Amino acid sequence: MGRTGIAALADLLLPRTCAGCGVPGAVLCVRCAAELTRPRTASPRRFPWGFPPTAAAGAYAGPVRPAVIEFKERGRAELAVPLGAALALAVAAVVSAVPGPATRPVALVPVPSSRAGLRARGRDHVRELTARAVAELRAAGVPAAEVRLLRRRGRVRDSAGLSAAERRANLAGTFQRAPARLPPEALLVLVDDVVTTGATLTEAAAALAHGGSRRSAPVLAAVVAATPRTVPQKCSASPPGRCPEPVRERPSSSSDRLSGPVNRD
Repeated sequence: MGRTGIAALADLLLPRTCAGCGVPGAVLCVRCAAELTRPRTASPRRFPWGFPPTAAAGAYAGPVRPAVIEFKERGRAELAVPLGAALALAVAAVVSAVPGPATRPVALVPVPSSRAGLRARGRDHVRELTARAVAELRAAGVPAAEVRLLRRRGRVRDSAGLSAAERRANLAGTFQRAPARLPPEALLVLVDDVVTTGATLTEAAAALAHGGSRRSAPVLAAVVAATPRTVPQKCSASPPGRCPEPVRERPSSSSDRLSGPVNRD
């Protein structure tokens, strides 16, 4: 029996349902997948100092939230395909906002999971997303590669129930830049599944910047989804740099080539 036959038999015995809405069929139906095709700026409610310019493929709400949870916590590894494609779209969006040649290499740096998280899940879900995103970007002509530039040190408490300030304090000093060769002029893009308070990306970006060259490009970030926040229309009362700029896409950019139908199988 070929792979197609095995897949058909598996669908018969264990029918697939959409991880977002529960409708039988694809692992992520057309309607739910569409929620991850509109990149936007990720804007935590309380913008932490040092938070990197970050793009998200969608909002961590509605059908996207259960889809991410199914992939991350409940072992539905097949969701790496649509979620990885969404991550690639976010990477393309944030990279397109950086001035310079479109042929610059892009280094995707996965945020390392904690040891406790790896033990509980039995897998590194962020690296799974990263590998899929790299494949999608390369297929679109973007010279992308995964670079494991970060490693964790020490232990942190479970962040559930912590405030934004408590999360930042909990993560202080958690990440360390690891030695690795980077292509000249490469853009560094931190990648993760979700951003909520921004504490993890802020701490990870600081670790990357600390060990980098002064002439290196700014650290960027991309995630599958971001907790939706209302960005104030007027930011005159905010300190300089606290109001996020929208992600601007260039015409005919790599993000255009990545915005087609998502592979849902």
